[in-house]
Amino acid sequence: MRLKRIPYRLISVTTAALLAAGCGEKPPAMAPHTPEVGVVTLTPAAVPVTAELTGRTSAFLDAQVRARVDGIVVRREFTEGGIVKAGQRLYKIDPAPYIAQLNNAKASYAKAHANLVSTTAQAERYKVLVAANAVSKQDYDNAVAAQGQAQADVASAKAAIDTAQINLGYTDVTSPVSGQAGISQVTPGAYVQAAQATLMVSVQQLDPMYVDLTQSSLDGLKLRRQMQEGRLSTNGPNAAKVTLILEDGRVYAEQGRLQFSDVTVDPSTGSVTVRAIFLNKDRVLLPGMFVRARIEEGVNPNALVVPVQGITHDQKGTAIAMVVDKDNKVAQRPLVTSGTVGQSWVVESGLNAGERVIVEGIDKVRPGMAVKAVPAHLPEAPADASTAAAAAKPASGA
Repeated sequence: MRLKRIPYRLISVTTAALLAAGCGEKPPAMAPHTPEVGVVTLTPAAVPVTAELTGRTSAFLDAQVRARVDGIVVRREFTEGGIVKAGQRLYKIDPAPYIAQLNNAKASYAKAHANLVSTTAQAERYKVLVAANAVSKQDYDNAVAAQGQAQADVASAKAAIDTAQINLGYTDVTSPVSGQAGISQVTPGAYVQAAQATLMVSVQQLDPMYVDLTQSSLDGLKLRRQMQEGRLSTNGPNAAKVTLILEDGRVYAEQGRLQFSDVTVDPSTGSVTVRAIFLNKDRVLLPGMFVRARIEEGVNPNALVVPVQGITHDQKGTAIAMVVDKDNKVAQRPLVTSGTVGQSWVVESGLNAGERVIVEGIDKVRPGMAVKAVPAHLPEAPADASTAAAAAKPASGA
């Protein structure tokens, strides 16, 4: 059997190690590697508080033009879809029956007036005669009563003239508002009725335009509570800005103003109506369109924002952040967030101002691990006035 030959170098190293062990000496230990992470130090920042709501557009003015007298439509005097002015005649209803009624009322008035002249003269004569006992007191009283009846007949005839003139005026169907005419619901030759309030056409003013949004009563309650606690500040409902997002996802060019919030909660949906107003010079908005709106409800002056890369979520969906404590060790914090602003999360609870949040190298650390904190190199946020907020300030490592 052939023996392997052991190299001389291996025998020398082994012998030296045994001699060192025998003398109580230990080999030097390797220094542990401390990972380096990028952090940001949280500082309070003023962040706009926004709410995104859905709703539909509605016309600023919506007038339904209906028949106020019975009759045959003689002609239409507007173009469907065209712009009409307030007071402009839209339809002409056959006026002949109403001209006849007016003439009849005028004749009745003349008859009543003539009778009044006669009874007045008789009452004046009887007044003199009754003083001389030439007529009885009863005859004088009857004459005075006849005079009063004649005066009432004159007043009634004058009211009949006024009514006939009003009805004759209703044969000119005019637009009550300035706006855009819709589809005509009647044609020349159609019979319209006042009792049925026949719809003839709708005229809508589309500039400006209302947007009626729905907000849950819970969100409204939360907003009012935050304002009462001083966590939010606002410049008043008329100063609140509204950004509109159209059905195709585009942002509407004009910025709107919040008009008011309804004070009644719909019991069937648990929501309230919030109304905003927008200019609509180019007629982009039409009544009934489905839209989304972002409303700046106020400003949180002491909000804590964390870059999105600094927050993860566990299996239950809870937001998690890793922070570096005063001993330069990693600690895990569960968070409650209220949404995003720009490229950052707005943190409601779980973090405090001055804490260092890990935003770079978060995948190579664990809770309790010692780390070296250095300022994080974050990309600059795009300059967008509607979403910009004060970002968390990078801090130097300890």
